[in-house]
Amino acid sequence: MSSETSPGTAVANRPRGERFDRLDALRGVAILWMAGFHFCFDLNHYGLLTPHQRFLSDPFWTTQRTLIVTLFLTCAGLGQAVALAAGQGWPRFWRRWAQVAGCAVLVSAGSALMFPRSWISFGVLHGIAAMLLLTRWLAPALMRRGAAGLWTLAGLGVVALALPRLWQSPLLNGRWLNWTGLVSELPFTEDYVPVLPWLGVMLLGVAAGLWLLAHRRHWLAGAVPRPLQPLAVLGRWSLSFYMVHQPVLIGLVMAWIALRH
Repeated sequence: MSSETSPGTAVANRPRGERFDRLDALRGVAILWMAGFHFCFDLNHYGLLTPHQRFLSDPFWTTQRTLIVTLFLTCAGLGQAVALAAGQGWPRFWRRWAQVAGCAVLVSAGSALMFPRSWISFGVLHGIAAMLLLTRWLAPALMRRGAAGLWTLAGLGVVALALPRLWQSPLLNGRWLNWTGLVSELPFTEDYVPVLPWLGVMLLGVAAGLWLLAHRRHWLAGAVPRPLQPLAVLGRWSLSFYMVHQPVLIGLVMAWIALRH
């Protein structure tokens, strides 16, 4: 993280209309991987996978979930780096944040109807909404310190990753406090992405994004090969895809079951 170029200055002068297709394509990979994972989950839930899979305990599935969430939050951090360094104003930030938070509420409501005992009170969208607020508050002040600020941001990310392993409390196990991640027992829920340790992934993504924009800009910006362009388009509509993919997949599975009988 050289101090020769200020990351904020490097991106503030971005060409008008510049696209970050490579970042969008990476986000598209995450969304497709997630959809494939959820489709397998749905098939298993309706008894169409043989043998029956244990999504909550089999390392094959739990590792995939961890990698998918990690990729999602890394992309979110990289995206925040682009927005912050380009001088995104608060009104635009609040509009996007309201979309994410509103969709999180819809996810909670929908999951409560389908899984009343294990509904989602703090899943990936809830986590992203909370982490975006924290990142927006923390990162700008550190960006003004140049390379030292980036190292500090990355260091805070490492601390956030480590903290849940170093300290937990049963007092934080309930639904109203388990969003912290400092729990002694994982909650029974269909999705759980607490602030800790996952804030660490987003902070590291922001720090990496700011450095890349100053020193390896082409890794994020620029066109992708024609066969990968649909991934970039999908990445730009990731929130919309996230909200509709499960109802569509579950509808297809239920239609298949009905046709079989």
